[in-house]
Amino acid sequence: MRNAGSSLAVLVAAGAIALGAGCGERERPVTVATDTGFVPFEFIDTRTGELVGFDIDLIRAIADRAGFEIRIVTLDFDGIVAGVQSGRFDIGIAGMTITEARAETIDFSDPYYDAGLILAVRADETEIRSEADLAGRRVGTRTGTTSEDYLRRRHPDAQVVAFPGIVEAYMDLRAGRLDAVLYDVPNVRYYAAREGGGEIRTVGDVLQGEQYGIAFPKGSPLVAPVNDALRELRADSTFDRLHETWFGDPEPEE
Repeated sequence: MRNAGSSLAVLVAAGAIALGAGCGERERPVTVATDTGFVPFEFIDTRTGELVGFDIDLIRAIADRAGFEIRIVTLDFDGIVAGVQSGRFDIGIAGMTITEARAETIDFSDPYYDAGLILAVRADETEIRSEADLAGRRVGTRTGTTSEDYLRRRHPDAQVVAFPGIVEAYMDLRAGRLDAVLYDVPNVRYYAAREGGGEIRTVGDVLQGEQYGIAFPKGSPLVAPVNDALRELRADSTFDRLHETWFGDPEPEE
């Protein structure tokens, strides 16, 4: 994982700079903060070294539709909210769950992805079948996420181990240093199916239904044009095509 001091910056031309009548003209690109450790939403393609993922394609499509340029900067997830809150970044997109606590200090777009949390265990695990079996267990998750908060609130008897990147938690699970991992459903299922070598599987129900949103500083003039672009991308099936590219099927009907 990169930190703020060693950020990967990518300048992406995405149409005209004008943001519309409500936003006026910008003299600089819109700075978008993301991270590199949330497959398939944002991650580094090891073959090309490029930043890729559903969120990356989505924010580029939004910028193109809304008519502004973006400059993508990567850092650890737990620094994104603080950076958006302070105005250092104009936008944050990183599979970020909309919560009441976060909404007190930042604004969110309309929700763009329905998610939740789920447990992963080793394939040969027989004793952990749901979250009811976590007492006394070493459970990994990612620092600064809703999954860490959930574990600490709901499972004080578990031994919570938080990592800066979730892949580290999966590696420790496979190596037997953890008993389980709790994290966002799409990432857990993606890793189990494509990266886990058949060594991990999910158990139990989807926990704490969540929705992801795009983050902005309070009062940002970008919220309205981004929401407008999101609606247009859904209406013309662009969103469905992006979803199918990264998740294998169009977004489910509500």
